Amino acid sequence: MTQSRKDKRQGVRYRIRKTISGTGETPRLAVFRSNKQIYAQLIDDVAGRTIVSASSREKSIDEQKINKIEKAKLVGTLIGEKAKEAGVKSVKFDRGGFLYHGRIKSLADAARETGLKF
Repeated sequence: MTQSRKDKRQGVRYRIRKTISGTGETPRLAVFRSNKQIYAQLIDDVAGRTIVSASSREKSIDEQKINKIEKAKLVGTLIGEKAKEAGVKSVKFDRGGFLYHGRIKSLADAARETGLKF
């Protein structure tokens, strides 16, 4: 039986999550991309809580008339700034089963430019 695209992505996601786990010092930067939006969270898996989050649905980003890649850059910048405020310097990047290009890559590059190490 053939798998759907979503099922294949879930398999890749589970494989990634076997090796990546966030702690209080180096949380996991989890990224989710839907057709219209992109979301990023810093997650402490040991405590089971989200430290900070950012998405393209936030008012400052959503009001702008720009394309999705540029919105992803703004989300990466925003998550980097919020991480600095929370005292986080390094993270483990969890691409969530998505290929590392396009919106995922632009978010990661923008987060690196704000000073996050991963």
